[in-house]
Amino acid sequence: MRRGEGDFPRLFFYLGERSLPEGKGLDFMAQIKVSDLTFCYEGSYDNIFEHVNFQIDTDWRCGLIGRNGKGKTTLMGLLAGKYEYSGSISGVPECVYFPYTLTDGPKDLSYGVPGGYTLTDGPKDRMTMEVLETLEPAWELWKVCRELDLLGVDPEVLGRSFSSLSGGEQTKVLLALLFSGEERFLLIDEPTNHLDREGREKTAEYLRKKKGFLLVSHDKYFLDRCVDHVLVLERRQITVMQGNFTLWQEQKERRDLHEQARNRKLRQEISHLKEAARQTGEWSEAVERTKIGTRIAGLRPDRGAIGHKAAKMMKRAKNTQRRMEAAIEEKEGLLKNLETQEELKLFPLVYHKERLVQAEKLSLFYGERPVCPPVDFELLQGAQMALKGGNGCGKSTILKQILGAGLRMEGKLFVASGLEISYVPQDVSHLSGDLLDFAGERGIPQHLFLALLRKLDFSRVQFEKDMSCLSQGQKKKAALAASLLTRAHLYIWDEPLNYIDIFSRMQLAELIRKYRPTMLLVEHDRSFLKEIGAEEIGISR
Repeated sequence: MRRGEGDFPRLFFYLGERSLPEGKGLDFMAQIKVSDLTFCYEGSYDNIFEHVNFQIDTDWRCGLIGRNGKGKTTLMGLLAGKYEYSGSISGVPECVYFPYTLTDGPKDLSYGVPGGYTLTDGPKDRMTMEVLETLEPAWELWKVCRELDLLGVDPEVLGRSFSSLSGGEQTKVLLALLFSGEERFLLIDEPTNHLDREGREKTAEYLRKKKGFLLVSHDKYFLDRCVDHVLVLERRQITVMQGNFTLWQEQKERRDLHEQARNRKLRQEISHLKEAARQTGEWSEAVERTKIGTRIAGLRPDRGAIGHKAAKMMKRAKNTQRRMEAAIEEKEGLLKNLETQEELKLFPLVYHKERLVQAEKLSLFYGERPVCPPVDFELLQGAQMALKGGNGCGKSTILKQILGAGLRMEGKLFVASGLEISYVPQDVSHLSGDLLDFAGERGIPQHLFLALLRKLDFSRVQFEKDMSCLSQGQKKKAALAASLLTRAHLYIWDEPLNYIDIFSRMQLAELIRKYRPTMLLVEHDRSFLKEIGAEEIGISR
């Protein structure tokens, strides 16, 4: 019997395996079961997964959550059959990975390269319908148009070249293609990276009406709007739970508080056990020493009786020691999944005047083509300001003009003289080379750079890798760490949270709240902007 949504407990749970009925596709609920999964990449000496077990149903809207580098994209590749592994993965229907990828080699629609739409097997200005034909030869126009309408996109985009579409339009067109197919389980990897706030809202509403997908996103608001279950890659285990991210976070915080209380109690018990073991050991040694004592009333001490008594005392000491070691082992098992957001530090410079940047009826142009409409804002020292607007309204262009792009403009733009600016670009995919060299080229103390990356949950094994081998999230963390360690009057960040995990976003928000650096940023994560108290400046198209 099919289990109703209301029948699931709102706690951690695991279901029994259910096979996929032959010929029925995903019209029937199936279950993906992962048992004793262990995996590492060839040539690597650290396992991504080790003896992992979990189950998910194929009709869920399931969010996949975890720190950068914990293996979210790898897990999708494993479900799609991309890698060899030890253990068992069963019940997996046909899978399609998003974002799609076009390559020069044979096309494989089961998985792709995360982070964008790579068009390398032909002219970059191919028509959008031709791109869809290449990705899905069996696609049907009316179905794609139906999905585009649900996503709020005019189907006329299909008659334009793919390269002429904005990043948000490309994402929505390919999502429409993805959901126009049938009887497939969808692996959706960070679809919000190219979407503005309005686009994220529309896409969340769209996904909430769908089912049968595993979704990676680091946007809390977006996740809460569109998933009904979460699959969380915690530090030492994988948790499956009904509900959204906020519900999981609330339960996780309660669980962490309980474990912290147990940990404090256990520390006290261990302290008492250590003292008891020490005293018992001392008593045993003291009794043992009396075997070689002086005569008492002319009689020699009964060494056998004394030895027996000392042995009993020593046995008590050993038992106490074993209890203490068992308690220590239990203590070390506590808090193993505690997501601690270690405190970071920021050292902003103080400018000698209050006003750092001011725009008055500022319009920018590429040649004769207008890039953004007139905009007015004033950025004062200590303020955090975010430019808000749809894709293509010129937000990033304004940041580049402040940095000295030299575009033709109308109106006024004032940038304080001698301003030290720390900049994080939107795209960091090009980063390569040694991490220490990366820090050295920017004049950043290498030990502080590595320490900051550790606080952002970089494992030490990542320090040995070339940056080209890091995930997109890890590259963005390296860029953010370099920015944070650069002493500046103004921090300009262009979509800094793309690919950054939820827990690191919490750390960054706490950092900004504490040190209040002067910031001008473009960011579509409304939860983050609310947490840092950023003033938003709207830019209309």
